[in-house]
Amino acid sequence: MSDSARLLEEMNDRSREVFRRVVEGYLETGDPVGSRTLSRSLSEQISAATIRNVMQDLEYLGLLDSPHVSAGRIPTQMGLRMFVDGLLEVSDLDAGDRQKIDATLGDAVSDVGGMLDRIGSALSGVTHGASLVLAPKHEAPIKHIEFVSLGHDRALVVLVFADGHVENRLFTPPPGQTPSSMREAANFLNAMIEGRTLSELQRVIRDEMERRRQEIDRLARELVESGLALWSDEGESPERLIVRGRSNLLGTDEEEQDLDRIRSLFDDLERKRDIADFLELAEGGDGVRIFIGSENKLFSLSGSSLVVSPYMNADRKIVGAVGVIGPKRLNYGRIVPIVDYTAQLVGKLISDRG
Repeated sequence: MSDSARLLEEMNDRSREVFRRVVEGYLETGDPVGSRTLSRSLSEQISAATIRNVMQDLEYLGLLDSPHVSAGRIPTQMGLRMFVDGLLEVSDLDAGDRQKIDATLGDAVSDVGGMLDRIGSALSGVTHGASLVLAPKHEAPIKHIEFVSLGHDRALVVLVFADGHVENRLFTPPPGQTPSSMREAANFLNAMIEGRTLSELQRVIRDEMERRRQEIDRLARELVESGLALWSDEGESPERLIVRGRSNLLGTDEEEQDLDRIRSLFDDLERKRDIADFLELAEGGDGVRIFIGSENKLFSLSGSSLVVSPYMNADRKIVGAVGVIGPKRLNYGRIVPIVDYTAQLVGKLISDRG
């Protein structure tokens, strides 16, 4: 049991209700919640003085905070986490939100990127946050690999996939490469392809290189080894990460979110950093995950929250993710089913397209 779950379990009914009302009030209005406001809404008739004592206890536990001396309370990051884990009531997906997301599929879009771009725009519009959609990497079997020299310090690897897709990736080859060593390296890799995808090929390259070390020319071996990053996610195209609705983040009025922090977040999103980390966040758990403030390194500087869910292909393999970034004062109960539905929708579309 986590510390927050244990703490919640140890709280009495009165403390739990006061805490829940403070968090719900803050998430709804963004303002601190005072004892007089709570005394009019609690199910049990309690004096404002008693409520203040309960709130002081919750503040001592690190669950609430006082932004001003005479103001009410707001939840801390720890308090929000405990609320999300133990008290959050997730609503059903609103029919209007579902309709807006489904409407993006009304017109046929030939390419996956265009389809995901439209879904990302719809997700941003519905949630009033910034949407992130991580497109699946190309996982068709490879048909042919070829190395092309572009100079002493630049080379091109041409990847031809079984479905006709072609990718050209630049890299820096080891010194001394010759046309002969490049042909040998290509022949070595083509002999191992056998319908494998890039991720599958990466797993067998090292073993095969070690087993056949005496057979392969040194230059060819160095060429293959230097290109190993190309067979992994390190060579990923930044276009995999689709970001929409960044301007929505400027509409937040939380005092803790200053423009410098928002600009820092924009810079990270613009540079399409940490694509693999974003997918790793989604893969770390089953279904929708919620990261609040500094709980995730991608967006901790902006104090933002991230609601993210992976999506799967027809083989039930996680191939991408969708998410929403917003202020910590998110309507989590509404956002969670939206992200969940969008992830399932994208997964179905990817599966249908093979």
